[in-house]
Order: sequence, then C-alpha cells, then structure tokens
Amino acid sequence: MIRKSIVAQGLLVAALILTTGLAQRAAAQAQSSQPTYTIPEYNAFEAANAEKDPSTQIKLLDDFVAKFPKSTLMPYVYELYYPAYYKLKDYAKTIEYADKVVALGDKVDALVRLQAIQARVLSFSQAFNAKAPDAHDQLVKQRDASDLGAKLLADLPKPAKQTTMTDADWEKQKKPGLALFYSAAGSADIGLKDYAAAIPEFKSALTNNPNEAVNWYQMGVSYLQSTPPDYMDGFWSLARAINLKIPGDAKVKDYLKKQILAYEQPGCDTSVDAQLNELLQLAGTTGERPATYTIPSAADLTKIRQASNILSLISDLSAGGDKAKMTWLALCNAQFPEVVGKIIDVTPGDGYVDFMVFTGATDDEIQKATTANMDVRVETAAPAGGATPAESAAPAASATPGQTPAGPQPDVLRLQKDDGIRFAGTVSSFDPNPFLLHWTDVKVDPTIIPAKQEEGKHHRVSTKR
Repeated sequence: MIRKSIVAQGLLVAALILTTGLAQRAAAQAQSSQPTYTIPEYNAFEAANAEKDPSTQIKLLDDFVAKFPKSTLMPYVYELYYPAYYKLKDYAKTIEYADKVVALGDKVDALVRLQAIQARVLSFSQAFNAKAPDAHDQLVKQRDASDLGAKLLADLPKPAKQTTMTDADWEKQKKPGLALFYSAAGSADIGLKDYAAAIPEFKSALTNNPNEAVNWYQMGVSYLQSTPPDYMDGFWSLARAINLKIPGDAKVKDYLKKQILAYEQPGCDTSVDAQLNELLQLAGTTGERPATYTIPSAADLTKIRQASNILSLISDLSAGGDKAKMTWLALCNAQFPEVVGKIIDVTPGDGYVDFMVFTGATDDEIQKATTANMDVRVETAAPAGGATPAESAAPAASATPGQTPAGPQPDVLRLQKDDGIRFAGTVSSFDPNPFLLHWTDVKVDPTIIPAKQEEGKHHRVSTKR
C-alpha cells in the first residue's frame, strides 16, 4: 500500500562522524603498523582519493585493484568505492562495497563501519528486487546489517574532543540514526514476513523518533499481520500514522476502516465511521494506546444479536451510552420477522406511507400508548420506471412475515390510526431523542389488512409473538 523509503529519514549518522581524511588515517596507520605498501601504491591511492568525479574515481580505483590486488591499503580503497557508486546511483554496487568495509570487522573502527552500514541501508530500497532469486537472502543481510548499525551506534562513546557536549546531548544526537537503523531492520522483517520480529524494531525506532508516521504505519501492519493478530494495537498504530500525516493518508484511512469492518463485521458499514473518528481523535493526543481502549469483535456482536429482540433493541438504544453503541453496531440493518404494535398516526407520501407505530411488551401497554417509538415506512407503489423483476415475480399476497419484501402494498392504505399492525422489516436508523426507530424494506402481514368493506373499522392485532 505504501512503500517505505528509508532515504526519507535522511543521512543522519554522518552528523555524528567527525573523522580525519582517508589519506591521513592511512598515513597514521603506516606509522603505527609499518605497512608494506610501496610509494607507487600510495601515490595511486592518493590520486583516487583526490578525484572529485565519481566515474573517474571508480576507474582509478579499478586500476589500483588491478595493479595492487593484495595491497594493505585495500580497506581504504573500499571506503572510496561505495560513496562513488552512491553518487552515481548505482545502489547495488554501493551495497557490495559497503559490505566489504563492514566485513573487515574490528580491523576498522566503529565509525567507519557505521558510515558503510548507513550507505547500504539507504541504498537498499533502491536496489532490492522482491522477485530476485536471492531476495530472501538480501532481506536477511539488510536486517542483520541494520541491527549491527543500531548496536554500533548505541555503543559509540562520545569523542574525547567533544568536551563541551554533555553525555545526555550525545545520546540525544544518536537518536535519529538509531531510528533509521531500527526502522530499516523492521522493514526487512516485514519483507521476510516475520511480523513478530518487526514489531519491536519499529517500537525501538519510535522510541528514538516518536513522530515518524511511516514507522507507525509499518508497525500497525505488523500487528495486524501477526499470528494471532493484535487488532487493538494495529488499529491504534494506523490511526497514529494518519494523524501524523503519512503520505497517502486517505488510502491508509480507508485501509484502517476496512480492517475494522473485517474485525467487527457490524450490521452496517456506516456505523464504523463514528468509531473511526473517535479512534483518530484519541490517537491524536497520545502515542501509547490506553489499556481501556477497545472495540467489539465479530464474536461480541454475534452474542448481542443472539440475545436481542425488538423490545431489547428499543430499550438499549433508548438508554444511550456505550450499550446503545454496541447494540446498534450489532443490529443496524438487522431484519426482524415479526413486529406488532398500534398505529399512532398515518402520513401518506408519494408511493409510500409512513406509519407512526408504538410497540411494547404487553397488549395493554400498546393499547394505552399515545406516542410512537417506530417509524414504519411501507411502499405503496413501484418506484419510477416500474417494479424490479424480483418484485414482479412475487405477488404481495404470497409473502409472509420474515420474507424479503415482495413489492409495493397499496392495500396498506386501508390501515388507519389506532389500528393494529404486524410486519417484517429492516431497522435502518434511529433518532435518540425523542426516540424513534426507523424501518425500511417493510412487509405488512396481509392478513391484518382490512378488506374494503371493513374500511373505517378499527382492528386490533394480538401482541402474542
């Protein structure tokens, strides 16, 4: 979805590295260890070291290697190769020669290896081909090199000449570089599909740079792809990435919504919008997910559906609060096969009629009601363009409560105020105050609709379900 560019985090280790030039270090080593290189070797190395054009410099280095393949100056030659290739954007060669420097181990100091590791880390995303036969090995090497870079940098002592810098400032100066290395290791772990290993890498990266949106995103993906998934931390991490304005934040937000929908499987997709907005608001104020933050799973909502009926639905929604939210997540767009009540008012419309209805627990409660708690909309005519083939194929008289609505029911216009009503339908929305539950896809039981000769007479409907 979003390809991470480690380069975007910048050349950070270089700010820490205040070393002398290669020629000076080579000369110093010559004095201390009495190397066996010759004057022609040294002059050839100096010529390559002084060259500013990377293409010409690489040619001089190639000539040096061809003439002096066993020179003791070879480590310094490797140190010239990889920056030249980096300038030419030959990232594969950059990695090749950076690795040669790193492979020297303790033969070179930590600063030299850190520079080489940084170059290979920054080059990897440009050079890596996921379809290459050795892609797995490439990722392993990138992860291991990045972890080594983090260790070397974490252990790097403050230079003796930095007399005005406090130890705390020195450790603070390391943080961007540490974030870079940990992030690179985590990205390699994702490539290896080792999501459990990627999570602590991104945590370490964010400890050193808490506002890096891409790391939050990568960690969120790792949580969700782990076995088993950690949904709450995954959702939270993605929300943090969105709040920190990750590139392509609209796509990340859409991805997060889809993940929540898959986890919850609510009655209607739009009910997740409020949850998503609440999550984004919470995640914008803190980095760590509060232990109290959670959202219901599909299993939680299934339990609510199994334990609910129309009366408990109305009771829960009327009460408001978290209970109402949970109940509506579970039962939005739910179909009820049989609901009974008394018509409080009738409002005909163009091709439909709205019955304002009250339902309750007992017949006595229903008959005494004067205020509706349901808005039951029934289609009385086909929409413009005529009935759909499915509606035309199923006569209204053949339908029974609990079935998918078969089409318009013009006969329901004979129902009037104070009549009883029995219907099947889908709950589509509700108004919290004053409470009113809205129904669509309604099919009135045709057996309770009065015949024409009985029009004007009130008909009670039993509340027995």
